[in-house]
Amino acid sequence: MEPVRTCIGCRSRASRSSLLRVVAQNSHVIADDSAVLPGRGAWLHPSLECYRLAVRRRAFGRALRIRGEVDTSNVENRLNGVITNE
Repeated sequence: MEPVRTCIGCRSRASRSSLLRVVAQNSHVIADDSAVLPGRGAWLHPSLECYRLAVRRRAFGRALRIRGEVDTSNVENRLNGVITNE
């Protein structure tokens, strides 16, 4: 049986393989495609709709326990298909 996680955007439960793991590095939220980066992670459906819901609800900061401003541009770029060299 595959592990089940909750999307921080829409709050629905889904299998781990259908969600994107995100982690915080400093105040930047980055996509963890291989789900192996260290630190506290949160799970998100790989859709702009769930991303926008999570931003509107301020779910990234709460789920990743980040205080202050949270930069989620890396995740947004990943969902838009933009390739970055990070």
